[in-house]
Amino acid sequence: MLTIGVDIGGTKVAAGVVDPDGQILDKVKYPTPSGDPGQLAEVVAKAVEELRGRRPDDTIEAVGVGVAGFVDEDRATVQVAVNLGLRDEPLKERVRRRIELPVVIENDANAAAWAEARFGAGRGSDHIVCVTLGTGIGGGLVLGGRLHRGRYGVAAEVGHYRVVQNGRRCACGDQGCWEQYASGTALVAEGRDLARTDPVRAARMLELAGGDADRVDGECMTRAALEGDTGALGCFERVGEWVGIGLADLAAILDPECFVLGGGVSDTGDIILGPAREAFERNLSGRPNRRPAQVRLAELGGEAGIVGAADLARR
Repeated sequence: MLTIGVDIGGTKVAAGVVDPDGQILDKVKYPTPSGDPGQLAEVVAKAVEELRGRRPDDTIEAVGVGVAGFVDEDRATVQVAVNLGLRDEPLKERVRRRIELPVVIENDANAAAWAEARFGAGRGSDHIVCVTLGTGIGGGLVLGGRLHRGRYGVAAEVGHYRVVQNGRRCACGDQGCWEQYASGTALVAEGRDLARTDPVRAARMLELAGGDADRVDGECMTRAALEGDTGALGCFERVGEWVGIGLADLAAILDPECFVLGGGVSDTGDIILGPAREAFERNLSGRPNRRPAQVRLAELGGEAGIVGAADLARR
């Protein structure tokens, strides 16, 4: 049984035909239209129809659509997706009318978590917390082998639990949210702060940024860290420590078998994973008299959203 998964991002809509083993057989990509729900549904439908047209002898049974936003418990309405300009948007019905196939809508981090649980770093485990370290922090929970969405469909917004009272302001309106300390945005803030206050330690990052502290970004920080630059490595260690602290708090509540770290920040591998694991073990409650969760890097990369959405549609 083949299904199509669609991953709606801020800049592109990616879609793929996925088989029951989680393999993407074909894929297309379109720019994401901004602020127009009707155009967005049209682009999703166009991607689906292009993929169907390439496989006239195969039957596509259903379509899953992952979107960065709050999705209701019926997996039909996008309650709010700030970056896409959606609010109380009946996206399922808009897409279904255009393609005449069963459609489910899912939060993109939930879809990615499901993909990692079924086919990636979490396969073989029934209790998984997937944490996506990107511009912000997203999350997905697979508990007892089932995707946990919460009563109203918006569980696992882990980036917005508060780790510092009256801490840094967050775009969500609160202060001290985890993503203000452990995300890609937090990493860049650390790098730019170091470049402004200690340009000697930040010399390699500044060199890669053309001498401008405001142009220090994740790419030049990663390059400097991979070269062994102590200033860049220190920034990764600080952010990695916050990642580990947050994982330890989540472990105290959810007691998972493993954490799976995905997103752009996790692409740096051991540079972030090492400090995160060390901080997790130091801050885990009940040590050494409990079994700690494993902390693993995601395996499916940018294709997790497509694979997860397609597999959830199959179910």
